[in-house]
Amino acid sequence: MSAKRCLRFAAWLLTLVAGIGIGTAIGQQSPPLDMKGVDIKVMSTIELAPDMPGHQLRIRTITFEPGGKVGVHSHKDRPAFAYIREGMLTELRDGGYVKQYKPGDVLTESRDVTHSAENRGKSKLVIVGVDVIKKP
Repeated sequence: MSAKRCLRFAAWLLTLVAGIGIGTAIGQQSPPLDMKGVDIKVMSTIELAPDMPGHQLRIRTITFEPGGKVGVHSHKDRPAFAYIREGMLTELRDGGYVKQYKPGDVLTESRDVTHSAENRGKSKLVIVGVDVIKKP
């Protein structure tokens, strides 16, 4: 393999790796594209270093208007708990799984969870979400 070809391959490989890294970072911080009628407010964060450098514990208030929804997303890199403070949450997963959560319930979003969520009720839904995220 010529030096020019090796250099071109190395540049291509670096571009690919950078693109994957950027895509992963965006995916961890951005809400799903299929989201409507949802307001998310970060209440606080805590740095988890030195035990977990580069990570934060975050708490948010997530408010769904009636008909509001969050599209399919994964918790592979962002395990979380969602405490239902007000309203009813409908969780959907592959295979026809549907579960309702009422005030006081806790939804555990472990690393193996891929799901979507909706407010199918007539009043607002308020969730307190706690998750571990990679530091932005």
